[in-house]
Amino acid sequence: METYLNHRVMHWDKERYTSSKHKLICEEPLSIRVQGKPYSVVMRTPGDELAHAAGFCLAEGIADTPDDFNTLSYCNSTNSNVISVTISKSRQSKIAKLLDRRGFISQTSCGICGKEIVKDLYQIIQPIRNSNQIDSGLALECLENLSSHQPLRDQTRASHAAVLYTSDFKFLSVAEDVGRHNALDKAIGKLFLEHKLDQASLLILSSRISYELVQKAARARIPVILAFSRPTSLATELASKLNMTIACLAENSGLYIFCGENRLQR
Repeated sequence: METYLNHRVMHWDKERYTSSKHKLICEEPLSIRVQGKPYSVVMRTPGDELAHAAGFCLAEGIADTPDDFNTLSYCNSTNSNVISVTISKSRQSKIAKLLDRRGFISQTSCGICGKEIVKDLYQIIQPIRNSNQIDSGLALECLENLSSHQPLRDQTRASHAAVLYTSDFKFLSVAEDVGRHNALDKAIGKLFLEHKLDQASLLILSSRISYELVQKAARARIPVILAFSRPTSLATELASKLNMTIACLAENSGLYIFCGENRLQR
């Protein structure tokens, strides 16, 4: 499997649009099965799957030493997205409670891939119909001014932030957290509880855009996401399917727009 994909990008340099190709890091699910049962699904860049599963098992307390593994192998020769782990009998008796736990995402088949995730999410999240345009320059200013909303980062240099604006760039909410997913949940949750979520049209993120963040924004019906770092391949695919706009800060100036450029007016 590839570790990155080429994707056509529209570069807005504050004056005009030009088209070019950029590399997007791949994001795919890895299903880890322990003793024949789904234990967890983690999102990762393909590569070093056996080592990934071994390190995961160590961190989870499933294994203390490599000798605790009976087998550590791919589910089949053609699918590197599923790893099967079996544990020695002596170790099984020590981690019985762990082995009884439910996986974060249950999977009943060996076929698990990014396309299935996109297909499943597309069935439960309706594409965003809102096609209202927003000013590219003002949207870029919101992204460039993100640090002004990050007092915790100023103090710790260790937090992520999510900021929400209306389509005419009225500030709505902000949240910081050590976790980028948590920051977004908090920023959305504030508006959700105040019955103001329908006003949110623009999301600014300090982090890269992963598929989970696209999913959260789609559930909140937020059509435009701007971030400092590039999106993953799966995030771009999902955003395209859901008729969303995602862009990131360009290397020299302006924005790299990965999908939904029709919403960003010059």
